[in-house]
Amino acid sequence: MQCVRRLQWAPMKVISLQSGSNGNSIYVEAAGVRLLFDAGISGRQARERLRQGEREISAVDALLISHDHSDHARGMGVFQRSFGLPIWVTEATLAAAQARCRLGKLTQVKHFTAGSEIRFGPVRVETIPTPHDGVDGVAFVVDDGVHRLGILTDLGHKFAGLQQLMQSLDAVVIESNFDPDMLEHGPYPDFLKQRIRGPAGHLSNHEAAELLTPCIGGRLRWACLAHLSAENNSQEVALQTHHLMNGQQLRLHVASRYEPTPVLDV
Repeated sequence: MQCVRRLQWAPMKVISLQSGSNGNSIYVEAAGVRLLFDAGISGRQARERLRQGEREISAVDALLISHDHSDHARGMGVFQRSFGLPIWVTEATLAAAQARCRLGKLTQVKHFTAGSEIRFGPVRVETIPTPHDGVDGVAFVVDDGVHRLGILTDLGHKFAGLQQLMQSLDAVVIESNFDPDMLEHGPYPDFLKQRIRGPAGHLSNHEAAELLTPCIGGRLRWACLAHLSAENNSQEVALQTHHLMNGQQLRLHVASRYEPTPVLDV
């Protein structure tokens, strides 16, 4: 009975291996289940960055893909063939990713429907459809029966039910993609600026902070700001915006575009 209790109440472990338009992948370990979310980096990077956190990619139980954009999906074939990872992806996302990227031969593919729940032993993964401009894209919530982690990037806009979902979480990896002034006066062409700040693009620092405000003092223990733009944001600007809006009441981490986070406990 004591062994069961220790397993049940062990913290989740989270590592952002990389986050941004140059590639995304997040490792989550919960109740003995090891999952990877997205494969937008090379197999070598994934293996080495997990080893920095004293984990082995070959021990991962499944790879889940959020949407078809190459910074999330391009490595899924390599991850499967090199490390033997089963892939979970919607049929529409896989078809779009195959048209967009050279995935190679895939043999271990399991499909889910956006909005459904996937079970891996004692762990539930909720899939939340998003209005981002990927094909059939989803965000994720990982629930081990005690802890709830949100992986909420590439959201499009603050859609119905998102705030309520946020307040059910113990921790969240949330996109804080751009600073509006930096985007407006930056080098991007107008069509790309409109796409980023439009209803199918990304959340700004301000919008992400607004989502976190009602969570302060509640269940949420920390937030990891993710998918920061290299041209239209910085870690300093993102943190400054969040602190100006929410003070120092919520512990914040920032997911790097170039290196893994430390192992974060939920």
